[in-house]
Amino acid sequence: MSWTTDRVELLKKLWAEGLSASQIAGELGGVTRNAVIGKVHRLGLSGRAKAPSSANKPRRQRPANTTASSGGTRTAEPVTHGATALKMAPAATPAAEPMPKAEPVAELVPISERATILTVTERTCKWPIGDPSSEDFYFCGRQSDAGVPYCAHHCQIAYQPVNERRRDRRPAVRAAS
Repeated sequence: MSWTTDRVELLKKLWAEGLSASQIAGELGGVTRNAVIGKVHRLGLSGRAKAPSSANKPRRQRPANTTASSGGTRTAEPVTHGATALKMAPAATPAAEPMPKAEPVAELVPISERATILTVTERTCKWPIGDPSSEDFYFCGRQSDAGVPYCAHHCQIAYQPVNERRRDRRPAVRAAS
């Protein structure tokens, strides 16, 4: 379909009358709503008359936030303007689980196994313990398997199986929906 002079003139007339792009597409036939919108923009047609049906509609008054039966006021719910299809509903705050009490660091790694940055090797555990800016900072230093930077205990902490991660995440997803 091509835009002939007659079709362009009819488009201009219908656009000036305030018809929507869908209505104009229906009148012209063989053209989509998007094609009409594109042609309108290319022609530079801007201001147009309001559709008669929308111009004559009286505006409704918003109801007050008071209830006549109870005589009191009700709290106004937040109003969202615009598209709300992807709006997330407020989720209930999940109850915080008590953190397990951490064992004292000195009891976890004996002093004889502790390593500094100078004594760490390929086969020692590189799990950092303490604050790196303090003098008592050290690495675990226990024996680690080849190709793994941590000992068996710290591998359990560092590497969590996928199934456990999914299981831990599911309650949070259910609470949000």
